[in-house]
Amino acid sequence: MYEPNAPPKGGYPPAPGAQPPPYSEQGVSYPPPALGHPGYGGYPPPIDGQPEIGFAGGAYPAYPQPSAQSYPQPYPYPQPYQPQPNQPYGGPAPGQPIVVQPTAQSTGAGEWMPMQPAFQQNSNCPPGLEYLTAIDQLLVHQKVELLEAFTGFETANKYTVKNSMGQKVFRATEISDCCTRQFCGPNRAFDMKIVDNNDHEVIHLNRPLACSSCFFPCCLQTMEVTAPPGTVIGSIQQEWSIISPKFSIKDASGETVLTIEGPFCTFSMCGDVEFNVYSRGGDKVGKISKQWSGLVREAFTDADMFGINFPLDLDVRIKAVMLGACFLIDFMFFEKSGDKETDRPGML
Repeated sequence: MYEPNAPPKGGYPPAPGAQPPPYSEQGVSYPPPALGHPGYGGYPPPIDGQPEIGFAGGAYPAYPQPSAQSYPQPYPYPQPYQPQPNQPYGGPAPGQPIVVQPTAQSTGAGEWMPMQPAFQQNSNCPPGLEYLTAIDQLLVHQKVELLEAFTGFETANKYTVKNSMGQKVFRATEISDCCTRQFCGPNRAFDMKIVDNNDHEVIHLNRPLACSSCFFPCCLQTMEVTAPPGTVIGSIQQEWSIISPKFSIKDASGETVLTIEGPFCTFSMCGDVEFNVYSRGGDKVGKISKQWSGLVREAFTDADMFGINFPLDLDVRIKAVMLGACFLIDFMFFEKSGDKETDRPGML
């Protein structure tokens, strides 16, 4: 009969160097009991030169159980391949250089201003004027014409319209014939084409031939603004004045919305010339300022720089009309005739 933890026959512990008795003499039947059975002799087996305990009932420690602690792997498992963004379908093959596709439109300084998302656009806004809905300031830079600067030969004016961050909003180009530019000078009649970044004409300006002097009150300067071309959205009308220049900004129905008043003398050294914009109630709501562009540029060219400020919530049509007023002011007061300044005090 098997007795758990019974000492082997012949005494305990056995003499050093003695061979262990057979299982039959240990009270253990053959084959030996399975792992975990009380009669199992223990683990690991005895080592040469060490006391040969490990019989049934020995004092060996229990077999170590696996723990939940994770052991570091000698090599990391390979991760599944993930395609890179902005790549063709499936991405490049492993080991191949990654080519990032350029975006459709950049938003950095000097690039074109991004269009507002379709869900944020005003459905009543004329097409192409969506750029004006989110800005309250425009910068107008006239391009320097080398032929005009060195010879005095009058060329068609070109402008770049930017926002306050330096991003392009529009490009404007004067449309006039050579004879009109040379003989009529700043008073010349012209059309101006204003296009967006896709070269689509979004605003068209028309200035007929007229005089700006106060001696001819019936033939003062006007400019019509259409957006899109063919649809009148407003106009600029010069008001008769002797001391300082005055203009009326009118909507499509001919009603005056804003008024512009300039200084007595539009000539300034090392400073800006400001034309203040007022509402119908007489409150100042913005300005059109001719900015000082440096002594060399002011002396040898008529390529001017302007800033336009208006309320953010102003109707985009009136914002476009104010842009046209900026071009009219440039021709009337800051455009040279035969490479000579034509500035004079008042409206004489």
